[in-house]
Amino acid sequence: MNKSSLIGIGLAVVLIIALLSSVGQGPSEKAKDDGKLSVGFVYVGPIGDHGWTYEHNEGRLAIEKALGEKVKTTYVEKVPYGPDSERVIGKLASSGTDLIFTTSFGYMDPTIKVAKKYPNVKFEHATGYKRSDNTATYSGRFYEGRHVAGLIAGKMTKTNTIGYVASFPIPEVIRGINATILAARSVNPDVKIKVIWVSSWFDPGKEADAAKALIDQGADVLFQHTDSPAPVQVAEKRGIWALGQASDMRQFGPKAHLTAIIDDWAPYYVARTKAVMNKTWTSGDTWGGFKSGMVRMAPYNKAIPADVVALAEKARKGIIDGSVHAFQGPIKDQAGKVVVKAGERASDKMLLGMNFYVEGVDGSIPK
Repeated sequence: MNKSSLIGIGLAVVLIIALLSSVGQGPSEKAKDDGKLSVGFVYVGPIGDHGWTYEHNEGRLAIEKALGEKVKTTYVEKVPYGPDSERVIGKLASSGTDLIFTTSFGYMDPTIKVAKKYPNVKFEHATGYKRSDNTATYSGRFYEGRHVAGLIAGKMTKTNTIGYVASFPIPEVIRGINATILAARSVNPDVKIKVIWVSSWFDPGKEADAAKALIDQGADVLFQHTDSPAPVQVAEKRGIWALGQASDMRQFGPKAHLTAIIDDWAPYYVARTKAVMNKTWTSGDTWGGFKSGMVRMAPYNKAIPADVVALAEKARKGIIDGSVHAFQGPIKDQAGKVVVKAGERASDKMLLGMNFYVEGVDGSIPK
């Protein structure tokens, strides 16, 4: 074995050790003996991303606040997809953790694999679709928030160009892009949306570069399905509008920030932890939105005209009472083919597998 191979193996070992030792308040090998329920979280980003992972961690903290000394929570942040995530999930399961939340789409297969090895541990996977007797899935109907935000953007844009900083071309993100442009065009038929894919959930540098490029292409309202506040910060500096992702990001762009879609996981996390404690936990799928409180809107910027706020609130309340749907037909795809007929609504099956752009989106979906 040559020297470079030895160095490579050494670096890999260091990485794995670092990942497994980075568990926040790491689980004790005696977790079962202290009488507390042990709850673990696996995060794709840092808890300080001010977006997706930040809100999941707020949910973890809510468990501690609600259940106090009855629980012990742990977390591992910045866990990459692939073999490393399987090792981290397995480490949590083998060290006495009773309930494990894996909080990103790319953890789906590793979660299922580990769950098979540890049938007495309960697993919950965010945004996935694979379940088992001891693995449940959950997600938010974020597209409902995109509908409300799209209405605002359609009214606020002057250039009729919306910019969208996107992460990965999975149905969740494509669904969000489509919901945004459908809503925007319903109040402003001339609007189009430009998308730049950054192939990352959290990379402030790439997100900022994408935001700048979109502004240079004429966008005067920025959306994002990435987790750092970089696009909002760029919008603030360049004097345009922006909408935050997953949490309220107005502190990063007080003038630019119109509103944000807030992912409120806390009630779900507390309820599911209580279910394990009460031995009533069962596997299943939860897809909550405005009605359940899993999706909320951040405060509206005072610069938004009163009639636009009224429009947004009417839509939000309509989604809750069922009179409004973000994917109400007629809807055409980019090629002009009708995919949802007039008077009909997109089914959950279509939404969950969405792999096409609707009219008004520039460009194509990466393969």
